[in-house]
Amino acid sequence: MRLLASGVRKLGRRLATWLTFGLLTGLLAVVLIVVGATAGPSGGSAAQPSNLALVTFPGAYDSVLSFILGLGGLFAVIYGAAIAGSEWTWGTLKTAVARGESRNRYILISFASVAVVTGLGLLIALVVGVGAALIGATLAHVSTSGLTDGTTLSRLPLTFIKGWLAIVEEGALGFTIATLARSQLAGIGAGIAFYFVEAFGGYFLPNVMKYLPFNVASAAVATPGNAFGGGGTPTVALEPNSALLLVSIWLIGSLAVAALFTERTEITA
Repeated sequence: MRLLASGVRKLGRRLATWLTFGLLTGLLAVVLIVVGATAGPSGGSAAQPSNLALVTFPGAYDSVLSFILGLGGLFAVIYGAAIAGSEWTWGTLKTAVARGESRNRYILISFASVAVVTGLGLLIALVVGVGAALIGATLAHVSTSGLTDGTTLSRLPLTFIKGWLAIVEEGALGFTIATLARSQLAGIGAGIAFYFVEAFGGYFLPNVMKYLPFNVASAAVATPGNAFGGGGTPTVALEPNSALLLVSIWLIGSLAVAALFTERTEITA
């Protein structure tokens, strides 16, 4: 627990943390406020324009979650790669091993710190996003009576937890790639490439791509109001429970590879 708490505090001061989750939260807030400020009757009735669905509660909760889960995976890959790569390029892993820390324990707790900080960042993004949707609804003169809808609020915590697990799995992929490459830039570049290859690969090999990490993450947390979506790839989606199982397998497998590599490789930097 000491090492985990220390890792969380360390990440809280990292520029990468503030940039990653600040950018995600800022984009979400700007989009929802602009939608509310500029919305007009672009389809549907004049009383309820179709583009105002993004800021109309209770559907706005799903809009916020869809945005976070749609872009959060890419941000998580970059963040995980940045943190893992820095352990090698900054020499912090070498220092920890030199003072007697177990390699496996250190690398796994380092990722656990990433997972905790990711959860906090997503929670802040969710709260800010709901606030931005409220502002957008006010600007567009849309009723907020659905804000306290019991059915939606009751399923929100479980959906958020599933979303956190899915995004952590995507972060683990970036973390592992950067660990194997022992480089932040290589990990980030390869992680982004993997993201887009999987996205566009759905057009050609949908029955294969549906089992890959980004698509299983999307399928595991599909929301009813998928307003922002996950890239529009025509990949055949898995059943949510099956996708969630695959998310767990990808997560555990990625961390196992990172731990095994760290245990066996020669640490020179």
